[in-house]
Amino acid sequence: MTKLPNRILLTALLGLFLAVPGIVCSQGFDAKTLMRAQQRGQTGSMYGTNPYEQTGEEGEEGQEQPQDTTKKERRIRKPLESYFFSDSVRALNNFRWNVKREYNRVEIGPLDTTLTDWRIDYPFYREEVGDMAQGALGQTSLPMNYFRRPQFFDFSFASPYYAYIYDMENVWFYNSKRPIIRMTYIESGQKRFREENFNIMHAQNISPSTGFNVDYKARGTRGQYIWSRTKNHNLAVAFNHTGKRYSVHAAYYNNHIEQQENGGVVGLWAIADTTFQMPSGVPMKLSDAEAQNTYRNNAFFITQSYALPLQRVTDEDFSLADLSTVFIGHSFQYSSWSKVYTDKYAEYINERGHRDDQGNFVADTMQYYQNWYINPTQTRDSIYERVISNRFFVQAQPWDRNGVVGTIDAGIGIDMHTYSQFEMNDYLTGKYTKVNKTSYFAYGSVGGKIKKYVDWDANLKFYPSGYRGGDLTIGAHLALTGYLRGHPLILEGRFSMDRRSPNYWQENLFSNHFVWSTPLSKENETRFEAKFSVPDYAFEAGAWQGIVNDKIYYGSDSNIAQHNGSVSLTSVYARKDFRLGGLHLDNRVLLQWSTNQEVAPVPLFSAFLSYYYEFWVVRNVLRLQIGLDGRYNSRYYAPGYNPALSAYYNQREIEVGNYPYMDAFVMGKWKRMRIFLKYQHVNKGLLGNGEYFSVADYPLNPGMFKIGISWGFYD
Repeated sequence: MTKLPNRILLTALLGLFLAVPGIVCSQGFDAKTLMRAQQRGQTGSMYGTNPYEQTGEEGEEGQEQPQDTTKKERRIRKPLESYFFSDSVRALNNFRWNVKREYNRVEIGPLDTTLTDWRIDYPFYREEVGDMAQGALGQTSLPMNYFRRPQFFDFSFASPYYAYIYDMENVWFYNSKRPIIRMTYIESGQKRFREENFNIMHAQNISPSTGFNVDYKARGTRGQYIWSRTKNHNLAVAFNHTGKRYSVHAAYYNNHIEQQENGGVVGLWAIADTTFQMPSGVPMKLSDAEAQNTYRNNAFFITQSYALPLQRVTDEDFSLADLSTVFIGHSFQYSSWSKVYTDKYAEYINERGHRDDQGNFVADTMQYYQNWYINPTQTRDSIYERVISNRFFVQAQPWDRNGVVGTIDAGIGIDMHTYSQFEMNDYLTGKYTKVNKTSYFAYGSVGGKIKKYVDWDANLKFYPSGYRGGDLTIGAHLALTGYLRGHPLILEGRFSMDRRSPNYWQENLFSNHFVWSTPLSKENETRFEAKFSVPDYAFEAGAWQGIVNDKIYYGSDSNIAQHNGSVSLTSVYARKDFRLGGLHLDNRVLLQWSTNQEVAPVPLFSAFLSYYYEFWVVRNVLRLQIGLDGRYNSRYYAPGYNPALSAYYNQREIEVGNYPYMDAFVMGKWKRMRIFLKYQHVNKGLLGNGEYFSVADYPLNPGMFKIGISWGFYD
């Protein structure tokens, strides 16, 4: 009688001995190990289950079900196997990425559902210390940091809207375990002056490797100041498949912008020395001229690649990231832009135009544009540009994608440009003149990493002939990562050298107010960048040094100009976020120097400071932030903005700055919902010199109350 219980006990101990190591080891399995186990049929509990595989049968648990011999055996649904994504990225419930235009690479960006910076509703204020801006949502801006300023070769008229518009490299692609819908709505001000910011995004995966998403944004204002209404609509519809061998990214995007152009205030006195009952009473230069810009952009792109493994692929190989592989691919893009600028002849009155002999102000009657080349009473300048791009590339992965030499890339491309505008001889033909140009180029890169300590890459792009013939770009990047008590310390260095042609519109323009046809020399620019960061302690410091020869810019009269010589620019940036319990003191500071402020004007000092207190109202349910945001830059000759050219120009008449612009906010996160209440420009009339400008002649918005809500839906 004693042998039977002993045998049962021995069997149980033996089973426990065999099961426990499997259970313990399974806690450290990555996606590759789980996939191999599934392929071998080892789908028991000690190896975990496929998150995409639905299990369970009808009927009560433990009840034996009759076997159905008529059903086919269901194929196991494979998880995400793409070489683009590491195991740590695959482990995320949701993530997103952008596709690179010329290389077989993607750039990962996790979905942000935290409170960090969400209250900053103007997109051009989110990076570093932010931008100088016309003032309202949907209007143009230019980064304070010279080295962040966009350089659009294709349709440069859209570059002042860079923070809003979609292009090929900022369309997002998503991978989500469950369908996502996220809605955001922000509004402010009285109904007749209201700003509105609406965004809806839907992302869904058809399979672990295949998904699509739709992202729509509508942003604009009815205008705090007279004739300053804006409409900014942006749509992106994207599809992606990132399989083991074949990948494809395709998207259609549309940008539509309408902006009423008031030309700025008739004089600084209208903001600094005079109190108007309503902002709409402030006199503006082009309000009677009814100037307006309308931009339209339609674009489509598709990038495909296919892998040719140089080693035998076995069932144990979860992806091709660890195998010698060659990828071949093609990228196609079609993009068309148009801009229509309209106005009518109208003078404006500056009531404090000059002083007489007794020192009294005398009104001046003035006109905004000095020249009316085509029509002396009204303007309708229409400009069109189209680009069709093809790129064929090969990427070699000699050993391991994360090896010392991870990837070697090479490619060739052809861009076909079409430009159209009105010219004098079009009076005879009745059709707008079209100019076609074709550019050819070759490019390549090489990069790799040494474990988790060193990342490096180098790249080159050259235009041997045709349009842009002789243009050259060389770049290199090195990142060193060390660890102190488990915290990463990252030191990065970058180098770039560009020899670039002027774009078509910088050399050729015929419009009602501006005409030029001037050959320009190529710009030559060399940049160095160094950056040190400790992400776990919210610290980073960086420095840029650049030398530009033959810089092209818009002069004080808004005409195109080129500097015959070199300009040296230096930027130093630092960020440190301090935390004392629930108190957060976030600081971003930028220092800049230019050897020629008339060619490349920059403020000496710029800062963004955010001080707030964060705490739980209800633990793990409702979290709240209460605080202040402040922006400031030192006084300098800030650029002006010319509506007819859609360009920032260098003026030397008006200095702006030395004004703190502050917002008070309350922001909370309740489960999947985020909400904020904010009073923008809370210090108006209380603190500062009264000159709240960041661009010459264009005042920032006066005080206004804002409310915003963002809600995420899953399944």
